Amino acid sequence: MKNFKKLILSALITSPLLFNGCTKLDENIYSSLVTDNYYNNKNEVLSAVLRPYTHANAWATPSGQDNWWRPSELSGDQLAWPTKGRHGEDGGKWKRLHYHTWLVDDAPLNNAWSLMYGGMGFCNDPIENLEKRSLSQMGITQVEKDAYIAELKLFRAYHYLKLMDLFGNIPIVTQVGIPAKPETRPRAEVFAFIEKEIKDNIDKAPKLSKSMLGRMTQAGGYAMLVELYLNAEVWTGTARWDDCIAAANKLINNEAGGQNGPMALDPNITDQFKTTNDLSKEVIFAIAYEFRIANSQPSWTGEFFHFQQDRIYGGSRNGNNGIVMVPGNYNKYNNDDLRKSTWLLQGPQVRFDNGQPALASGGNEYSDQQIVFVDEIRRARANSTVSNMSEGEENSGVRFNKYKLGNNVAGNVNGNPVGIDLNYNCTDWNLYRLTWIYFAKAEAIMRKNGGAATAEAVQLINDCKKRAFTETTWPANQYTTASLTLDELLNERGREFVFEGFRRDDLIRFGKFHTASWWDHTPSAPFRQLFPIPLIQRTLNENLAQNPGY
Repeated sequence: MKNFKKLILSALITSPLLFNGCTKLDENIYSSLVTDNYYNNKNEVLSAVLRPYTHANAWATPSGQDNWWRPSELSGDQLAWPTKGRHGEDGGKWKRLHYHTWLVDDAPLNNAWSLMYGGMGFCNDPIENLEKRSLSQMGITQVEKDAYIAELKLFRAYHYLKLMDLFGNIPIVTQVGIPAKPETRPRAEVFAFIEKEIKDNIDKAPKLSKSMLGRMTQAGGYAMLVELYLNAEVWTGTARWDDCIAAANKLINNEAGGQNGPMALDPNITDQFKTTNDLSKEVIFAIAYEFRIANSQPSWTGEFFHFQQDRIYGGSRNGNNGIVMVPGNYNKYNNDDLRKSTWLLQGPQVRFDNGQPALASGGNEYSDQQIVFVDEIRRARANSTVSNMSEGEENSGVRFNKYKLGNNVAGNVNGNPVGIDLNYNCTDWNLYRLTWIYFAKAEAIMRKNGGAATAEAVQLINDCKKRAFTETTWPANQYTTASLTLDELLNERGREFVFEGFRRDDLIRFGKFHTASWWDHTPSAPFRQLFPIPLIQRTLNENLAQNPGY
């Protein structure tokens, strides 16, 4: 089904980079698969090119470990990881993200830094080796070599974009271990480096196609440009709205290929998030999974799933009952909004296999009782009215149901028999999708127009939003140039892109990250718009300058 995923397995098994650290220059050799003995045929070249993608699962998605996604989302107004009974305290690190009181030595920040720079090393190594080797040795053509290098440089730029997003002022390193202790560069300089890398390589990279599923392409390059220019005023001090619109048009006008034919918005709100989302027409760049062939499986279950979530969806994977929606966000969706009923779990839960109540177990607050997710975080069993990050219990919080794992047991849902999903556990995680591009273009148009919506901006948002409503309910929910204000656009971005990793950037861009209050959160200092350079990194490298305020 997903040929790229078969290649991922090859990369995991054969890549020499598994035996070479990204920054350590002197190591004992425990395998003959060292770099000098590698790159001798096209398969070896390809496995080295694919290696950074297997690593990206750890840092670019909700992955069950501290990474880029956690500070990006848990510092915003939509998602939180409260203490629930005896679970989730974790030294207070999730509370500090919510309260904007994180420390310079907090693990979520250091691990995000380390994982992303490690991934960059997995890009730098094959770039260097491809550039210095002959075509005859590698068994590839010049066109193939140029395309591989361009792909890797674009993917390296993606790492830099996300590092710059979190930390602002960071080192620029394009060779493994050289220099050993690089200096911090200003955010504007990093922005310019990323922009040049993309522009220099985008035309050499392959267009998006079925064969490039899960890999960086021209389409991914244009999506990065859209993100760069959408945030340019924050990141550099200079707005780039026209450039944002131009890059978005490359994708909207289908000039960079498509995963399944011409790129287009999917007709419904589920195609991008189900087990066959490799068939979606609007996915631009995703982390690809193939459980049946390569034993590669989505990693977000640990973030979002209840301890007994398998009983609800008919699968075999559970989670640590961690991340929930911040109270109040659930009701920001109208009741006739299909995203509310499809992407979120609230209320009493039933078993997938027989429709009977899904019972909690494990000796927690609601053990042997039906799982009932509530839009509040308080000790309801004790009749407490206190609601904050420390007062949760097992059922607290509306839950994630946006991406579907499928089911590996047969069920009877609402009286209808359901067979086993043959694509169970194969759902890809989207990093860019066309809906996000539509929203970015609409915002750029509005900001050029003094914050007011134009007919084109309204059409872009309505084209996306109408999929969440029936023909009967849509007329009352569509936007007009009067109702689509910037504040409402931010609200709609929250409804559409919940869980997708963009909320912190949105709040910063709309001037609300450090100035606004939300549930159990008060305004923070402006310097909190950037995270600190992690203490351990500055201990290892004295050339790293700390961000102001820390």
